[in-house]
Amino acid sequence: MKRVVEPELMTEAEQAQAYAGADFESAHSLYPRLFAEKFPRRGRQATVLDLGCGPCDVTIRFAKANPGYRFHAVDGSAAMLRYGRRALAKQPTLARRFKLIEGFIPGAPVPRRSYDLILSSSFLHHLHDPQVLWQTVRRYARSGTMVFVPDLRRPSSLAQARALAEKYSGSEPEVLRRDFLNSLLAAFTPAEVRRQLRQAGLNGLTVESISDRHLLVFGTVTNTVQPAALRDPRPTREPRRAFRSARIARSGRAPATAVPSGSSRRKRSIQPS
Repeated sequence: MKRVVEPELMTEAEQAQAYAGADFESAHSLYPRLFAEKFPRRGRQATVLDLGCGPCDVTIRFAKANPGYRFHAVDGSAAMLRYGRRALAKQPTLARRFKLIEGFIPGAPVPRRSYDLILSSSFLHHLHDPQVLWQTVRRYARSGTMVFVPDLRRPSSLAQARALAEKYSGSEPEVLRRDFLNSLLAAFTPAEVRRQLRQAGLNGLTVESISDRHLLVFGTVTNTVQPAALRDPRPTREPRRAFRSARIARSGRAPATAVPSGSSRRKRSIQPS
């Protein structure tokens, strides 16, 4: 099944509210555990760049699991970041380790030149050009930087996508059901992601399927020299791509060719297991 792209940003208040209020416990609680499994010798102190943080649910879970980590969390949607700030306001001690940044990649006002960990949860499938993410990873990585990128993976057929959407989002609000199905259709396959990583020169990263609808990209960056094919010799002031402002399937209205509006994805029970 060919990929059907979806809007990169979720800016509608209805979508932001629905996503921020959804229950993703089973999926999002797994990510910090997977991170601990994949990086058993990680340091206790780290500065983390979270790309496409949305309302910060995953970021907050990482912060609780790793009390020595500080987070610079970036998203292109003011609506989603408002919910992130509200969540952090309820946890002031935790909030001291956070800096939320509204911006697009490339070009967001990221405070540091490099990070110990680059995290991006279900952001990749929102991008029309996946190299936007991988080039940003290269830009802010140094030798030894950890990378942890869980995302949806595209089913083999529209029928399978619809079945997954019904299984995991059938009881969710319409906006979440719609977004889930559209995000499944916009996601990449593991083979496609491996090709993206080779193109970006990120050969030290591994791609694994972790559920019937999720994949995980993880590993340590070993080479920080950008491949010549990806270098843009002409500086630009215009951001090439916007951050997706949702996390797992937060996006705007589906393209006309995408899918019937009756099915969508749910954010709540997206559990990679």
